[in-house]
Amino acid sequence: MSRAAIEAKLRQLGDRLRRAREELAVLDEQFLVFRDTADETRMQALVDETPLAAQEHREAQRHADAMFRSRERLAATVVELERAREDLLDRLVREGR
Repeated sequence: MSRAAIEAKLRQLGDRLRRAREELAVLDEQFLVFRDTADETRMQALVDETPLAAQEHREAQRHADAMFRSRERLAATVVELERAREDLLDRLVREGR
């Protein structure tokens, strides 16, 4: 691969990595809200001891769990993009020699 092609891929990868990190920051904030809601509904279910309160907690917990899984998938994508960037940088350095 030519130096110009590697540089172009690096730019594209850098853009993808930036967007993924921004999205991860948003998901982190959203996850905290979902987790806090699940915690609050858990406490309310313990206090109320009603089927409705328990159902609300289970639903809130499912949402928090789903958000956590989404966050973990995106975090893994960020790691993959960082590795790909490092590989391209290594290739660029080797091409420069």
